[in-house]
Amino acid sequence: MESVNFFKGYGKLSHLESQNPRPRSASAAINISAILLFTLVIGFTLAALLLQHINDKDPTDSASASSLSSNLVESIKTICNVTRYPDSCFTALSSLNASIKPDLEAFLDLSLQVAITHLSDLSSSFKSLNDLHSQPALKDCLTLFDDALSRLNDSVSAMKVGTGKELVLTKEKISDIQTWISAAMTDQDTCNDGLEEMGWTAADEVVKSQAQSCKESISNSLAIVANMQNLLQKCGRTVH
Repeated sequence: MESVNFFKGYGKLSHLESQNPRPRSASAAINISAILLFTLVIGFTLAALLLQHINDKDPTDSASASSLSSNLVESIKTICNVTRYPDSCFTALSSLNASIKPDLEAFLDLSLQVAITHLSDLSSSFKSLNDLHSQPALKDCLTLFDDALSRLNDSVSAMKVGTGKELVLTKEKISDIQTWISAAMTDQDTCNDGLEEMGWTAADEVVKSQAQSCKESISNSLAIVANMQNLLQKCGRTVH
């Protein structure tokens, strides 16, 4: 039998050792096992602590945050804390040109620009859907997206005045912009309601991601303008 022959061959290679067996200490074996077990426990503990640290890490401690000044980071955190989606808000506002001295108007303008980009991308994706012409709800969404884009663009234009197109906000403008952004959000909600009624669900993961990004960016913009007067007061400014 092959297994028996194999072990017999192994015995021949260790003939001298088999003739003079070395006594093994039971206590030594136990000590080695204990050391190995202790090492494994320490290793698993360190790995768990490292994983917890990664999960609990502040999203603003990312590479994008490291390139910003501490004052700018704190400003962005203060603004994004009033939003429902602070992570995506921080990502959007972190792209502001750090070489200039940003103000709240600039942050709101950037947030709106991001929302416009996301909504435009979502609209383009809907236009490429194969069942667009067979599903009335999808066509309705395109009309709603166009209206929402118009509202968001009006909000951006309302802040720009003068030959240099400076960003200026007044109480009246803040009220108008809040109304327009709210209407844009209603447009997207109306689209979603229509799609749910017809039982349509986006199978394309790209469309799902775009819809979520659009929802978050519009929501963040609305939260910022809704809290604009309080945010300005924190900066020692008043709105006329």
